[in-house]
Amino acid sequence: MKFIGIALALVASAYGFVPAAPPRASFVLEAGTNTDERIPLRKGSTCAIITPFTPDGKIDVPGLQKLVQLHLDSGTDNLCVLGTTSEASVMSMDERALVLNTIVDMAKGKIPLLVGTGTINPQSVKAQTQQAIDLGGDAALVVTPYYVKPPQRGLIRHFTEVADMGLPVILYNVPGRTASNILDETVLTLSEHEHIVGIKDATGDLGRLASLKAMLGERDADFLKYSGDDSTTTDFILQGGDGCISVTANLVPGAMHEMVHAALAGNAELAHNLNAPLAAMHKKLFVESNPIPTKWAAKYIGLIDHAYCRPPLDEMDPKFEFEVSEALKQANLYLMESQLAFEINTKLREQKEVNEGKLVL
Repeated sequence: MKFIGIALALVASAYGFVPAAPPRASFVLEAGTNTDERIPLRKGSTCAIITPFTPDGKIDVPGLQKLVQLHLDSGTDNLCVLGTTSEASVMSMDERALVLNTIVDMAKGKIPLLVGTGTINPQSVKAQTQQAIDLGGDAALVVTPYYVKPPQRGLIRHFTEVADMGLPVILYNVPGRTASNILDETVLTLSEHEHIVGIKDATGDLGRLASLKAMLGERDADFLKYSGDDSTTTDFILQGGDGCISVTANLVPGAMHEMVHAALAGNAELAHNLNAPLAAMHKKLFVESNPIPTKWAAKYIGLIDHAYCRPPLDEMDPKFEFEVSEALKQANLYLMESQLAFEINTKLREQKEVNEGKLVL
């Protein structure tokens, strides 16, 4: 019965049918938006939200509103907007404003908004950060400048100049995309800035969390540490992390919220049980570059109308459809007799015909 209850939550979340979120545990770092708190972000599950587009590549505003409402209803703790998963690198400033205004109008004061403002050129980073300040963002997610591989002293200057603008900053360390790694010693130096309040660690290296916590020492308690790797998020939090910035949460926000909070509460057994049906999804959403598989999956289960990705990305190669749909099926493994399972199985049967009978239901 426990597994059936867990699975019901998973499928319900995937389709947006979510129960009211239970009262959230109180944390030292938890704070709402529109406050003067140093850290306006919460511990928990942050969704790196996708941007739905129309078939001709325009921003699908009603589709975006639908996704935001899903997260408001599902207990998502923070929204990360205009990041890599949002395809912000191929948006104009006017398009960024449209996305941010749409989300702020719906969610400001209800859920903290972490705005991606990182790129190569420091002047562009400052312009995007100022836009986030002007339009109501609660914090900035700033990635290491990619491709140019700055030295650590250059990273310190780069992040410090952004933080001096006054918006709380989350450092974003993703060496696999940027070819630039923020060393623990550099994080310690940056943590001394009053507006640098945390880090998104997308290395997937759990040992890195332990070394960073040791390096931070007394500063560790008020410095947010988010996992940027869904596959290792459960263990990351159980080993002292504060939450995640998740791609998987686009599809199952309620399930990710419950798993993350189980881990934050130290309930390892429950956290692993909640994560198990999602494990394949964590991996298969990266069979091609993010967010290609996620947008295909979101369309597949009816969250968005089109899986369009802006060039140089593209829609998912059909050869991956079977394995991604299997991962979606695994997330609903215990619900074969529920109405929601019937709905997803109908979609899988349609996919079975497309894949010439390869899918076994």
